[in-house]
Amino acid sequence: MQLTVWTYEGPPHVGAMRIATAMSGLHYVLHAPQGDTYADLLFTMIERRGARPPVTYTTFQARDLGTDTAELFKTAVIDAHARFQPQAMIVGASCTAELIQDDPAGMALAIGLPIPVIPLELPSYQKKENWGAAETFRQLVRHLTTAVERTPMAGRKPVCNILGPTALGFRHRDDVVEITRLLERMGVQINVTAPLGATPADIARLGAADFNVVLYPEIAGEAAKQLEKQCGQPSIKTVPLGYGATIDFIKEVCALTGLDPAPVLNGVPSRMPWWSRSVDSTYLTGKRVFVFGDATHVIAAARVASEELGFEVVGMGCYNREFAREVRAAAADLGLTALITDDYLEVEDAIAALQPELVLGSQMERHIAKRLRIPCAVISAPFHVQDHPARFSPQMGFEGANVLFDTWVHPLVMGLEEHLLHMFRDDFEFSDEAGASHLGGHGASAAKTTVPLAADAVASTDVASVSSEIVWAPDAEAELKKIPFFVRGKAKKNTERFAAEHGLATIGVETLYDAKSHYSR
Repeated sequence: MQLTVWTYEGPPHVGAMRIATAMSGLHYVLHAPQGDTYADLLFTMIERRGARPPVTYTTFQARDLGTDTAELFKTAVIDAHARFQPQAMIVGASCTAELIQDDPAGMALAIGLPIPVIPLELPSYQKKENWGAAETFRQLVRHLTTAVERTPMAGRKPVCNILGPTALGFRHRDDVVEITRLLERMGVQINVTAPLGATPADIARLGAADFNVVLYPEIAGEAAKQLEKQCGQPSIKTVPLGYGATIDFIKEVCALTGLDPAPVLNGVPSRMPWWSRSVDSTYLTGKRVFVFGDATHVIAAARVASEELGFEVVGMGCYNREFAREVRAAAADLGLTALITDDYLEVEDAIAALQPELVLGSQMERHIAKRLRIPCAVISAPFHVQDHPARFSPQMGFEGANVLFDTWVHPLVMGLEEHLLHMFRDDFEFSDEAGASHLGGHGASAAKTTVPLAADAVASTDVASVSSEIVWAPDAEAELKKIPFFVRGKAKKNTERFAAEHGLATIGVETLYDAKSHYSR
C-alpha cells in the first residue's frame, strides 16, 4: 500500500459500497474501525444523495481490540437485518479490520439469517476500488442468478441486460438512459439494468436475457464472464462511447440478434460529425491532447480525439492496472507508449514534459492542468461534485457524442479568439501575457522563455523604463479609456514613448493627441 496525498481509487471495500449503494434491497455489513466510515461522504457529497449508503459499520475502537471484536460484528449483522430487512446481505472487512482476522464471512454464515448472505474476500493491500466493485458484482451473480431456458430469438423481441453502472460512476446515470433509449429504438427489450437500480431479485433473473451489454468492463467484465459460464449468455464487446463506437455497437447488436441496423443508422441524431468538420472547427485540427483516466474512457477518448475531432494524441494512459494490456494496445495503434500508473506525480511529470494543448482526464488531471495552465476536460472517475451535473449529460450514444464535442471544445481557445490574441498580442489587456478569457485571463504562463532582444527592442525597453516614471493626468486617463480596448495598449505605449522622447513628466490630453498626430504621419 502506498501513502499519497491524492489517490485515483479507494480500497476494494469502497468498490463494494458502490455496488450496494447503487442497488435496492441489498445491505452491506462492514467490519471496520470508527475512522473508516469516511466513505459515506463520497456518496452524499459528490452525488448529492438524499440518503446514506446502505452500510452498517461495526465501528470498533482501540479499546475494543483487547476484547471480542468478533462479537461486535455478529451483533451488527443481527441488528442490521432486524432494522433494514434487506433481501440479501453482503459482508466483509475494511483494510484496517482485515489485520485482526475475525473472519466476517464465517461468522455471518454461522448466524443463519433467513436471507442470502454473500461473503466478500477483498484483499485490501493487493487490490483497489474498481476490482472490489467487479468482484462484488461477480459474487452477487454467482450466488443469486439462476439459469433460465430461453426460446430462440427468431419471431420475438431479443432481450438483454445492461451491466456495469454503479453509484459514483462517471455519468453512469445518464449513460443508462441514453443506451436504454437506443436499444429500445433498435427493437431490443431490456430485462435488467444492474447494479444501478436493481434489487437482489433482479440479479436472480439476469439469466432470462438473451445477451448482455457491458457498458463498463472495469465493473461488469467479470460478471459477464460469470453469466456466460452459468447461463450461456454472450456479451456485446463494443462500448458505445463516441460517434463511431456507437455505430459499431449498433452493428454488433444487430449481428447478434438478426435485427436490421438501417432504421437506427439512417438520420443519426448526432451533430458531432458535421460540427467537427465545419469551417468553425478547423482550429481543432492538430491540437495536441493528453488522455488519462480509467481504461474504458481513455481508450474511447483516444479514438474520438484522433478519428473524430482531428486532434493529435501525444500521450495516454490509465491507473487501473488490470486493463493495462488493452490501453497499451490502443496506445500502440497511435504510435505511443502507454503510461500505466496510479501515481499522480508521474502523470504530472508526463503532462509537463509533453506540454499538450488539452488534457482529458479525471479530477486529478484537472488539478494538474490548472497548475500548468493547460485547458482540461474531465472524462473519467474520480470526479468531483461539479462533474455530476443536474442536467442530462451522457457520455455514451449519439447524444453522448454531442456532449463530448461540447465538453472538449469548450476549454480550447476558439479560432477567432486565437486570431485576435495573435493580432493584438502587444496590448496589455488582450495579450499572450493575459491569457485566454475562458481560462480566467489572469497571469502569464508558468513557463517563460527568454528571447534575445533586437536593437529596436532594446531601445523600446529603455523608453519603457523612462515611461514608468511618467504620470498620467486624470483627464488624459479618462480620454485614453475611450479608445477601443484592442488598440488602447498600443496608444498608451506610443503616448508614453512620445512623452519620454520630449522630456515630459506628465501626460495631459494635449500630449495624447500630439502623440497620435506624431505616429499617424
